[in-house]
Amino acid sequence: MNDPISDLLTRIRNANQALLPAIELPHSKIKESIVGILKREGYITDFAVEGKVPRTIKVKLKYQGKKSIIEGLRRISTPGLRRYVGATEIPRVRGGLGVAVLSTSEGLMTDVQARRKKIGGELICYVW
Repeated sequence: MNDPISDLLTRIRNANQALLPAIELPHSKIKESIVGILKREGYITDFAVEGKVPRTIKVKLKYQGKKSIIEGLRRISTPGLRRYVGATEIPRVRGGLGVAVLSTSEGLMTDVQARRKKIGGELICYVW
């Protein structure tokens, strides 16, 4: 697997289309941070890190009737083309209705948090 973040986003997108209640994926610290942001922002119900050495992340997805809460996911910075933005250039996703996840010097955070702290970083993905 060359891009584990794209794999995470694709698994969530596919599970949402199939209306699955939960998914399991291989653990990494950055995936755990991204899933934590999704939970904090209300896009998923819950997540848990399970297992010892081959650890996994179990993500419980959130639906409103037969419709997923997450309308779309998009990877922005890829391993082949990194995208960096300054504090004043951080984009608003869907006019502020979505969330941009940034990797900054202070860790992973949303676009709103980065603007408040006035720090830029690498644009990881958009969620709306």
